[in-house]
Amino acid sequence: QVQLVESGGGLLQAGASLRLSCAASGQLPEWYGTGWFRQAPGKEREFVAGITWDSRRTAFTDSVKGRFTISRDNAKNTVSLQMNTLKPEDTAIYYCAADTSSFGDFTARSDDYEYWGQGTQVTVSS
Repeated sequence: QVQLVESGGGLLQAGASLRLSCAASGQLPEWYGTGWFRQAPGKEREFVAGITWDSRRTAFTDSVKGRFTISRDNAKNTVSLQMNTLKPEDTAIYYCAADTSSFGDFTARSDDYEYWGQGTQVTVSS
Protein backbone atom coordinates (compact mmCIF):
# COMPACT_ATOMS: atom_id res chain seq x y z
CA GLN A 1 0.00 0.00 0.00
CA VAL A 2 1.31 3.40 -1.00
CA GLN A 3 0.92 6.37 1.29
CA LEU A 4 1.75 10.01 0.69
CA VAL A 5 1.62 12.40 3.63
CA GLU A 6 1.91 16.15 3.27
CA SER A 7 2.98 18.44 6.08
CA GLY A 8 3.93 22.05 6.64
CA GLY A 9 0.73 23.91 5.86
CA GLY A 10 -0.42 26.85 7.90
CA LEU A 11 -1.87 30.34 8.20
CA LEU A 12 0.43 33.21 7.35
CA GLN A 13 0.58 36.72 5.98
CA ALA A 14 1.29 37.79 2.44
CA GLY A 15 5.00 37.93 1.68
CA ALA A 16 5.91 35.10 4.02
CA SER A 17 7.56 31.82 3.12
CA LEU A 18 6.48 28.26 3.80
CA ARG A 19 7.93 24.85 3.07
CA LEU A 20 5.69 21.90 2.38
CA SER A 21 6.93 18.34 2.58
CA CYS A 22 5.59 15.13 1.13
CA ALA A 23 6.70 11.82 2.61
CA ALA A 24 6.11 8.66 0.61
CA SER A 25 5.98 5.13 1.92
CA GLY A 26 4.87 1.73 0.74
CA GLN A 27 5.42 -0.23 -2.43
CA LEU A 28 6.28 2.50 -4.88
CA PRO A 29 8.20 1.68 -8.03
CA GLU A 30 11.85 2.52 -8.17
CA TRP A 31 11.25 5.57 -10.38
CA TYR A 32 8.32 7.93 -10.15
CA GLY A 33 7.71 11.57 -10.79
CA THR A 34 6.09 13.77 -8.19
CA GLY A 35 3.73 16.67 -8.57
CA TRP A 36 2.23 19.26 -6.29
CA PHE A 37 -1.31 20.37 -6.98
CA ARG A 38 -3.61 22.76 -5.21
CA GLN A 39 -7.31 23.37 -5.00
CA ALA A 40 -8.86 26.61 -3.84
CA PRO A 41 -12.51 26.83 -2.74
CA GLY A 42 -14.82 26.76 -5.72
CA LYS A 43 -12.01 26.10 -8.17
CA GLU A 44 -10.66 23.06 -9.93
CA ARG A 45 -7.51 21.33 -8.79
CA GLU A 46 -4.51 22.79 -10.61
CA PHE A 47 -0.93 21.73 -11.20
CA VAL A 48 1.59 23.77 -9.22
CA ALA A 49 4.96 22.09 -9.67
CA GLY A 50 6.55 18.81 -10.66
CA ILE A 51 9.90 17.08 -10.45
CA THR A 52 11.32 14.01 -12.14
CA TRP A 53 12.75 11.08 -10.25
CA ASP A 54 16.31 12.21 -10.90
CA SER A 55 15.54 15.91 -10.27
CA ARG A 56 16.81 16.78 -13.74
CA ARG A 57 13.55 18.41 -14.79
CA THR A 58 11.19 20.61 -12.85
CA ALA A 59 8.21 22.62 -13.98
CA PHE A 60 5.96 25.24 -12.43
CA THR A 61 2.69 26.85 -13.27
CA ASP A 62 3.19 30.42 -14.44
CA SER A 63 1.67 32.01 -11.35
CA VAL A 64 4.36 30.58 -9.05
CA LYS A 65 7.44 30.77 -11.26
CA GLY A 66 10.24 32.60 -9.52
CA ARG A 67 8.58 32.17 -6.12
CA PHE A 68 8.31 28.41 -5.63
CA THR A 69 10.97 25.74 -5.89
CA ILE A 70 10.66 21.98 -5.72
CA SER A 71 13.23 19.45 -4.60
CA ARG A 72 13.41 15.81 -3.60
CA ASP A 73 15.50 13.51 -1.44
CA ASN A 74 15.12 9.98 -2.76
CA ALA A 75 17.04 8.50 0.14
CA LYS A 76 14.32 9.81 2.45
CA ASN A 77 11.46 9.44 -0.04
CA THR A 78 10.50 13.05 0.43
CA VAL A 79 9.63 15.88 -1.93
CA SER A 80 9.54 19.48 -0.75
CA LEU A 81 7.86 22.58 -2.10
CA GLN A 82 9.47 25.82 -0.98
CA MET A 83 7.04 28.68 -1.33
CA ASN A 84 8.32 32.25 -1.07
CA THR A 85 6.62 35.63 -1.33
CA LEU A 86 3.26 34.05 -0.76
CA LYS A 87 0.16 35.81 -1.99
CA PRO A 88 -3.49 35.54 -0.90
CA GLU A 89 -4.23 33.83 -4.22
CA ASP A 90 -1.93 30.99 -3.14
CA THR A 91 -4.52 30.03 -0.55
CA ALA A 92 -5.59 26.44 -1.20
CA ILE A 93 -5.30 22.87 -0.11
CA TYR A 94 -2.00 21.56 -1.43
CA TYR A 95 -1.65 17.94 -2.49
CA CYS A 96 1.35 15.90 -3.50
CA ALA A 97 0.94 13.07 -5.94
CA ALA A 98 3.06 10.31 -7.43
CA ASP A 99 3.12 9.55 -11.14
CA THR A 100 4.20 5.92 -11.35
CA SER A 101 3.37 5.37 -15.02
CA SER A 102 5.71 7.88 -16.67
CA PHE A 103 9.02 6.10 -15.96
CA GLY A 104 10.26 8.72 -13.54
CA ASP A 105 8.84 11.69 -15.41
CA PHE A 106 5.77 13.73 -14.49
CA THR A 107 2.93 15.53 -16.21
CA ALA A 108 0.69 18.44 -15.34
CA ARG A 109 -2.45 16.34 -15.69
CA SER A 110 -3.95 15.17 -12.43
CA ASP A 111 -5.42 12.09 -14.14
CA ASP A 112 -1.90 10.78 -14.74
CA TYR A 113 -1.17 10.49 -11.03
CA GLU A 114 -1.99 7.24 -9.30
CA TYR A 115 -1.35 8.13 -5.69
CA TRP A 116 -2.36 11.20 -3.72
CA GLY A 117 -1.84 12.57 -0.26
CA GLN A 118 -4.64 13.85 1.92
CA GLY A 119 -3.66 17.49 1.43
CA THR A 120 -2.46 20.30 3.65
CA GLN A 121 -4.13 23.69 3.99
CA VAL A 122 -2.22 26.85 3.17
CA THR A 123 -3.96 30.11 3.97
CA VAL A 124 -2.38 33.45 3.11
CA SER A 125 -3.94 36.63 4.49
CA SER A 126 -3.47 40.05 2.95
